[in-house]
Amino acid sequence: MDTTEAERAALAAGENLFAAESRFVHAAQSLAQLPPPGLPEIAFAGRSNVGKSSLVNALTGRRLLARVSGRPGRTQQLNFFAVGTRLMLVDMPGYGYAEAAKSVKADWQGLMFDYLRGRPGLYRVLLLLDARIETKPADGAVMALLDQAAVSFQLVLTKTDAVKPTQAAAKLAEATRLARAHTAAHPDVIATSAETGTGIPALRAAIAALARPAG
Repeated sequence: MDTTEAERAALAAGENLFAAESRFVHAAQSLAQLPPPGLPEIAFAGRSNVGKSSLVNALTGRRLLARVSGRPGRTQQLNFFAVGTRLMLVDMPGYGYAEAAKSVKADWQGLMFDYLRGRPGLYRVLLLLDARIETKPADGAVMALLDQAAVSFQLVLTKTDAVKPTQAAAKLAEATRLARAHTAAHPDVIATSAETGTGIPALRAAIAALARPAG
């Protein structure tokens, strides 16, 4: 199978995976509330307002599956979404929201980091970076944590529709350099837009490679 055929097969696998029904199954506000490990889990992490919920909705083709809020920092729990019987997507609380109360921020960010450090069945973290803004120190801290915990992560650019092509290309190059500097990072960076669908098939394909086999 040559490269072109391999890519077509991967894209088809991603399309088939996300053709299955996706549904909300669980929310956890503490480690004690986490569901028992079962399906492979793919977690979506990133700064508040980076577009985690919008990306989950774009991947699953369900516009209202994950709750999208105009208020950064609103998500304060781990939300689990099953994709058929093969995969679990985990929408995580955003980090780095300066206006959140310190006690609340400590609670939900503590939950997020505890989950990342020790969750059995966590196959990969998709660490989202907003294409419109510079990478923040908090992003670097999360990458260092994932390196230390030996948790595989992949950088995903969001909101690429909101910048010029030259800016998107520069951000992609920057993110690729970042990925290569971290031992736990997947080398491929995927640029996406939940608005236009850019990169969604490629991201579906990458996720499908980690799902439970069909049948």
